[in-house]
Amino acid sequence: MKPVDLARKLRREAAFKPAALDRGKETLMAAIQQEVEPRRPTVIPQLPYADIRAALSFLERAFGFREIRATRLEGADGVVHHALVEFGDSVIGIGTQGAHGAVSPQRGGIESQYLSVAVADVAAHYQRARAAGARIAREPRGHGAEAHAYEAFDPEGHRWRFVHQRLREVPQERTRA
Repeated sequence: MKPVDLARKLRREAAFKPAALDRGKETLMAAIQQEVEPRRPTVIPQLPYADIRAALSFLERAFGFREIRATRLEGADGVVHHALVEFGDSVIGIGTQGAHGAVSPQRGGIESQYLSVAVADVAAHYQRARAAGARIAREPRGHGAEAHAYEAFDPEGHRWRFVHQRLREVPQERTRA
């Protein structure tokens, strides 16, 4: 039940039984907490980097990702071994080169995947990425406010595709009549 519906129900019950308010308060607070807690995705892609600290800095500066600092795994020698970054409601793991057999395109000599990221303003995002030194793989398609996608490489060769968020909306499943 939604918190607003629970509150209405509690208000009605409390009018007749004041003790109902005390009993229902915990249930109401749990429902509110569930609605406001950020939901994390259940699939988290992992990208390998030789220099994770430099990758984190670049992803923030060029592409607007934000490191989730509590997830950083750093060795006694100060080397970062893993961290999570977020963009909108998505999360990506940044990990050590060679972990689980994965290597960056720079080390492997080949691109094997790309990541699509939905952004509100493709043209502005493109300008930010260029200013931060991202190597552009494909210029924006469309112009100005009509720009709907571009592609760029990070320093270790991972390909990133930035698309207008309206192009990434998942249509509701249609039922057959």
